[in-house]
Amino acid sequence: MKIEAPRIGSFIPPVRTLMGPGPSNVSTRVLDAMQRQTIGHLDPEFVGMMDDLKVLLQYAFQTANELTIPVSGPGSAGMETCFVNLIEPGDTVIVCQNGVFGGRMKENVQRCGATPVMVEDDWGMPVDPDKLEAALQTNPEATTVAFVHAETSTGAQSDAEALVELAHQYDCLAIVDAVTSLGGTPLKVDKWGVDAVYSGSQKCLSAPPGLSPVSFGERAATRIRTRTTPVQSWFLDLNLVMGYWGEGASRSYHHTAPINALYGLHESLLILAEEGLETAWTRHRANHDDLVSGIESLGLSFVVPEAARLPQLNAVSVPVGVDEAAIRSRLLTDFDLEIGAGLGVLAGKVWRIGLMGHTSTPENVAYVTKAIGTVLAD
Repeated sequence: MKIEAPRIGSFIPPVRTLMGPGPSNVSTRVLDAMQRQTIGHLDPEFVGMMDDLKVLLQYAFQTANELTIPVSGPGSAGMETCFVNLIEPGDTVIVCQNGVFGGRMKENVQRCGATPVMVEDDWGMPVDPDKLEAALQTNPEATTVAFVHAETSTGAQSDAEALVELAHQYDCLAIVDAVTSLGGTPLKVDKWGVDAVYSGSQKCLSAPPGLSPVSFGERAATRIRTRTTPVQSWFLDLNLVMGYWGEGASRSYHHTAPINALYGLHESLLILAEEGLETAWTRHRANHDDLVSGIESLGLSFVVPEAARLPQLNAVSVPVGVDEAAIRSRLLTDFDLEIGAGLGVLAGKVWRIGLMGHTSTPENVAYVTKAIGTVLAD
């Protein structure tokens, strides 16, 4: 039987204002960079770009870690990279959960054949250091602590510096989820002593989804090199990946890198460096403060206490009797404006409004506030 060619035209996406939990809007400059000529992933010119990209990532993470690279995959691939390389069967790992993504950490631990010990806080609250310390005292065999710096499902920000310090006091490595924090709120990998950290390209870096920056300190790198069992993922085994992302012009083939996507990440990191990290952090905070004023003027409230709010991801309580999905649908249809729904125990109870990277502007704050006010009034 002959199968005819489908009569399908090119896909032309609508122009949206992306103010959900990710992706954020991508600047024309980044999109232009991704249109540049594709070259080989072992081409000397591309290798030079890779070296520059590592330097830019080190700046964004505020680290001198040599093992700082973008994993070819979304933030979830970065998460799995950290766990499969650092956790071995039989290990005990203390996992802090105050939202959806702490739960995903737990699943990674279990799939590595290790035992997770859960430290749980209410959704919308930061991780409680006292609870973590109690778990460390009760489980002296633990090798690792894992927590989310900026919980995307709730908009709560935990004290990463304090949690890492506790992990080290009990001779544990610290794995930190910085998917939503990198580039938007202070993250100081070397100063805080973070052992392993992962993020995503599509949040405050405002590149398209599909790449996950990671960084490993020397203690973590030593654990990877001295494992007694093979890393369970061939593709994410850093002992192999570093043959491609290592120093010098000579790189060993591991996989075909997403060349044009890396052009985009490179350009987005250039934009961040030109603005300056501290300036970017200040911008996100200022726009968050304006959003708070606007949202509260509509009679709405935030889930997270003020002191723990993440500037770039805001969970707003849905008023009683309001169909939250219908509101989001109207915003998308009438205003080409995307905001996010709640996840897990917050499903149907909150809207998640993102102010990340290129999207974080005073104009967008005013736009989303006016649009929500208009639709609610209707």
